[in-house]
Amino acid sequence: MIRVFLLDDHEVVRRGLVDLLEVDGDIEVIGESGLAQEAIRRIPALRPDVAILDARLPDGNGIDVCRDVRAVDSSIKGLILTSYEDDEALFAAIMAGASGYVLKQIRGTDLVDAVRRVASGQSLLDPAVTQRVLERIRHGVEQPREFASLTEQERRILEFIAEGLTNREIAGRMLLAEKTVKNYVSSLLAKLGLERRTQAAVLATRLLGEHPH
Repeated sequence: MIRVFLLDDHEVVRRGLVDLLEVDGDIEVIGESGLAQEAIRRIPALRPDVAILDARLPDGNGIDVCRDVRAVDSSIKGLILTSYEDDEALFAAIMAGASGYVLKQIRGTDLVDAVRRVASGQSLLDPAVTQRVLERIRHGVEQPREFASLTEQERRILEFIAEGLTNREIAGRMLLAEKTVKNYVSSLLAKLGLERRTQAAVLATRLLGEHPH
């Protein structure tokens, strides 16, 4: 049984999604919310397999919820649901560790399929797009000049952030203390003139806009 949490500020949309997801009997909606802050509290406690997160909410957005929830429990998969095709949000979703990014115009059966695929560990993000973001961070001849100030260690950590890893997972990969990783993250965000991880996506977007491949 695939356990799902729904975050959408429209009750009618949530009702429709519950009916749609539970029709075949292999998916159960174990919780729902219309507010970002409530979802950030409830999702880690309920431990769903997949959280379907509306990108735009009255008190925040699903991408930040995805990042905050995965920082607590990286086994929870995030599926961002949005009304708009927006490059900046797509990159932010990649940076927040989301497994998928789907438009609300998606056919019902396709959404159910997306939930099943994400629950099984697949990523629905276009690998070519994810790869381009990583390539820019790694080599990027056309990197923003801010990137030049990063140390080798900070650059590696930025790569891991782009792959959606939490500080704890990065610490494991780099054999560092989690607190050390946290300090590196603060330092690299400061150097890039950013306040949050997701904003690093904006740099990548600007870059890809200027240098299409």
